[in-house]
Amino acid sequence: MKPPSTPPTNIDELLQRCQQIAGLSLGELAGLAAIQVPQNLQRHKGWQGQLLELWLGATAGSKPQQDFPDLGVELKTIPIDRRWQPLETTYVCYAPLMNPPGVTWHTSNVRNKLAQVLWLPVEGDREIPVSERRVANGFLWTPGEDEDALLQKDWEELTEMIVLGHVEKITARHGNALHLRPKAADGSVLTDALGPEGQRIKTRPRGFYLRKTFTQTLLMRAFG
Repeated sequence: MKPPSTPPTNIDELLQRCQQIAGLSLGELAGLAAIQVPQNLQRHKGWQGQLLELWLGATAGSKPQQDFPDLGVELKTIPIDRRWQPLETTYVCYAPLMNPPGVTWHTSNVRNKLAQVLWLPVEGDREIPVSERRVANGFLWTPGEDEDALLQKDWEELTEMIVLGHVEKITARHGNALHLRPKAADGSVLTDALGPEGQRIKTRPRGFYLRKTFTQTLLMRAFG
């Protein structure tokens, strides 16, 4: 078995590729693709996602579009513990801190990324060596009406604070499903944002993340 050389042509083919790698370990998948496995993922945070993108034929990389643009599907890996609890929040995309005028929830990159998601749970307990962590069955998710409304409410609240120059007042308490967190390699990385008087300030880049309580609901619905 080898990684596919072309992207999937339809949803059924994408889900079939998920089934082919379900139950295999990251070490097995890396070996079949002739890729070296890192000792830990702290220094190689994107390694796991890149490996699974390779096996599923994703093409977008870090571009502001879905991982499978022809299918309108975004891939999200989610590390889980033995009880199927998510171990971390899920990164969605960077938050623009100098928002262009006219952006609404329906035209936002967050909604574009979450319009249709292929969730791929992976064992993430730290006591399990990276090479031995197994991939679970992937499942497709499209936000229901209530979920979309919840995400929209959070996005609008956070975006309003950014536009009004209050980005540095945003804390982890803001947002029920979606929240804003610093997104940079370290604290020395800065970007432009609006200050409370409308002036340009320097602050840490931010990203939109889905809370663990939100993704846990999706996992419970998919796997009981």
